Amino acid sequence: MPVDHRTKQPFGLLHGGASVVLAESIGSVAGYLCTQGEQKVVGLEVNANHVRSARQGRVRGVCKALHTGARHQVWQIEIFDEQGRLCCSSRLTTAIV
Repeated sequence: MPVDHRTKQPFGLLHGGASVVLAESIGSVAGYLCTQGEQKVVGLEVNANHVRSARQGRVRGVCKALHTGARHQVWQIEIFDEQGRLCCSSRLTTAIV
């Protein structure tokens, strides 16, 4: 995701909300890819710990399944800056409906 005027807060840093949107989007797509047939994935809970700021460039998210059950999924999403430094650690819990 680009770190630019669309994703920065007034102090010139990547907005925490943009990081959470990226994390939830990545986790939701991963969840959908693990479903079958007409199942839908909906978010139940998302949290994020912002441990480093990004001022420019791009950030990338990496998603890991912690639990992929029949009714719920739990995903760990980590967001890194261009130097590979952790910026945000997030966890997403989804329901399969």
